[in-house]
Amino acid sequence: MLALSDYNKDPYDLHNNTITFAEVYQKWSESHFPKVSESNVKAYKASFKTCLKLHDMKFVEIKLDHMQKVVDESGKNTPTLKKLKILLGLMYDYAVIHEIVSADKRDMVRYLDISKAGNPNKIDRTAFTKKEVHMIWDSKDSNPYMSVILILIHTGVRIGELLDLKKEDVHVDDQWFYVRESKTESGIREVPIADKILPFFRTWMDRDSEYLICTPEGKHFTYRNYYDSYWKPLMDVLGLQNHRPHDTRHTFVSLMTACGVDERILKLIVGHKGQNVTESVYTHLELPVKLEAVNKL
Repeated sequence: MLALSDYNKDPYDLHNNTITFAEVYQKWSESHFPKVSESNVKAYKASFKTCLKLHDMKFVEIKLDHMQKVVDESGKNTPTLKKLKILLGLMYDYAVIHEIVSADKRDMVRYLDISKAGNPNKIDRTAFTKKEVHMIWDSKDSNPYMSVILILIHTGVRIGELLDLKKEDVHVDDQWFYVRESKTESGIREVPIADKILPFFRTWMDRDSEYLICTPEGKHFTYRNYYDSYWKPLMDVLGLQNHRPHDTRHTFVSLMTACGVDERILKLIVGHKGQNVTESVYTHLELPVKLEAVNKL
């Protein structure tokens, strides 16, 4: 009878006392997602999955300890946890505006500690040795996807950047391609194509697909599809099971540094966050300098 009385007074209030974390996320995302980029939507969805233990909890009953436990047991790195903290802040903003929780509850997120980020089971990222790189070159004709590994090693691009690269952004004759989408603003850049990997680009350009690197059917690769179907099997054949795709980026930076390439030019090629506005100006005019640098490898 008391519950019925409360409902008759304010049916919305009663629902706010029982609404779950997942339901708040659903309501918030319906209004927020249309306003943001696809990459941000993807990041929010990934952060929501990390909060699995909160999904079925009543939003009003979630405490700082509950959120901190999610963070501590997530095994995620600092950049990922920053995105998680942003998601929680936005959800609590929504909850306060819609009177699901009081304003002081929003302050909980400020005290969420993400300083102990990191996955204790992660595999250390190590560069390929010169011997291993030579091994891949010696095997380049054994499988067409072996060339993808060499392209990664000699360009320093992230695996996602390469898999998303469309042919319209590849300029083979001028030996460069344009990374149109990247995880950082400085990652939007023009990347030179070294002489020794130019034949690989010409071969892939002849394939019937809008993307440079594609499946045998000419379809767009997802990371998981590429990793499971090609990267891992090829690493098994080479006996290099300890390497992951991002190791190629470390390899490129290490080899370029060993060749004495100027740090500023290296930043322009790989799109590191350290690149500033001054370094970004007139990058197209520096393509010959970039090309000369990558041809040192």
